Amino acid sequence: QVQLVESGGGAVQAGGSLRLACAASGSAFSGYSMGWFRQAPGKEREFVAAIVWSGGLIDYADSVKGRFTISRDNAKNTMYLQMNSLKPEDTAVYYCGVSHRRYVYGTREADFGSWGQGTQVTVSS
Repeated sequence: QVQLVESGGGAVQAGGSLRLACAASGSAFSGYSMGWFRQAPGKEREFVAAIVWSGGLIDYADSVKGRFTISRDNAKNTMYLQMNSLKPEDTAVYYCGVSHRRYVYGTREADFGSWGQGTQVTVSS
């Protein structure tokens, strides 16, 4: 079982930047895809970005394309989300997830088997 811990959330003004990190531990990390989802108050959790084990396949939600960048450092068992040009509508709790099995990739919530506790991102106008 993989344990995930997010960090890097906070409060920023519109146009600002934040970098989220997701550290994985507790089980073999090799081969697993990872992703970021977010949940705003009163809304369902939604896909933000995903990255395959090798980093060679990446997807973004249309709402964050060109502003957010997902990356991972497998040597450090850590995934990142660089968020630039933040907007008030980016305000949410951000969760990182790891895929159910090795060497599979998807962008649906059901494709992920373990989740972190979440980190709050608040963007003010």
